[in-house]
Amino acid sequence: KPGMFGEIVLRAQNKVSDPAMLDKIIDMIDKENWVMMGVDTKGEIYEGLLQKNAEDTKSGAGQYFTPRPLIKVMVQCLQPEPLKTIGDPCCGTGGFFLAAYDFLTSHYRLDREQSRFLKNKTFGGNEIVTGTRRLALMNMFLHNIGEIDGEPMISNSDALIADPGYRFDYILTNPPFGKKSSMTFTNAEGEQEREDLTYNRQDFWTTTSNKQLNFLQHIHTILKAGGQAAVVLPDNVLFEGGAGETIRKKLLETTDLHTILRLPTGIFYAHGVKANVLFFEAKPAAKEPWTKEVWIYDYRTNVHHTLKKNPMKYSDLKDFIKCYNPENRHNRKETWSEESPDGRFRKFSYEEIVARDKTNLDIFWLKDQSLVDLENLPDPDILANEIIENMEASLESFKEIMATINGNGE
Repeated sequence: KPGMFGEIVLRAQNKVSDPAMLDKIIDMIDKENWVMMGVDTKGEIYEGLLQKNAEDTKSGAGQYFTPRPLIKVMVQCLQPEPLKTIGDPCCGTGGFFLAAYDFLTSHYRLDREQSRFLKNKTFGGNEIVTGTRRLALMNMFLHNIGEIDGEPMISNSDALIADPGYRFDYILTNPPFGKKSSMTFTNAEGEQEREDLTYNRQDFWTTTSNKQLNFLQHIHTILKAGGQAAVVLPDNVLFEGGAGETIRKKLLETTDLHTILRLPTGIFYAHGVKANVLFFEAKPAAKEPWTKEVWIYDYRTNVHHTLKKNPMKYSDLKDFIKCYNPENRHNRKETWSEESPDGRFRKFSYEEIVARDKTNLDIFWLKDQSLVDLENLPDPDILANEIIENMEASLESFKEIMATINGNGE
């Protein structure tokens, strides 16, 4: 077996064609004492390279890179414990695994058994893109996760194909953006066509070609009863009808969907993305719905971030963590009230939500100040970025509509 290192270097290619440049790179690497360098330092260097790569919009690598401050906040809210398993069915470059690893090593004094479990048995997941999987495995290896000749903890298979059989205590993930799952094939005339890809699984509540809805169903399957999940999902998951409505109702019934964090635009490298983080706990079968209240924190309305000039920082979400109350999420207080209409944290009962059209979870109540206070608009570059984000989101929606029309017409 090739082991973890064999998977990292599998089909690796040198793309530096300039001999002088290659010689300079080798010389720079050779000058460093890598053996004496700490694991944390090597890991941080590699993470920095991944972020630089994500910033290169031409490479398209940003779609596999979740903002690290957001990942840290999600881990902080779930607070994983030692000797528990953590899964990510679309792990990209491994950011969630590393943040969970850092949390466990910094918050607990691990004994030998716990350290061994953390290194070899805690993490498991999938990454279907071969090159990205290699980056993730290298990232894990540099952070001292896994054995060099051991079995890779990240599979290269499509997570949605089938129920893998194993279950996790925690799921931390950001499924790839892009609404439809599809495949390309060559027809009888020799022309390439795209066809919506659906997954017929007995463990799914319904059949759909919506990629994010399928990942949400898959996450429900692979989460242990009592297991915790934090999942980044686009707005369409919260309001789409048909299969979307069915899945939202089932999620409210079979899990405790206790928190939704509405994210601002301008924080992802993929443009035009409006997303949220759904926090829920898997529950055993019961007659009554498990969700009693959904707490929503609106960090989108009147919040303006850009990737370069005003990137989102961990400190920006400290108020959300305080409201979430990870130590005891059953003891919370709303910051919104009739007297404080600008409060960002508000709860809605199960009855209020199911009474909404299509069980719509895309809920907002704050006034957009840019529509009210024309004297204090955001900076022009922020406004321009938001216009671009909205236009690109609209364009993606139109593309989906056209693809559906063309698909139905064939």
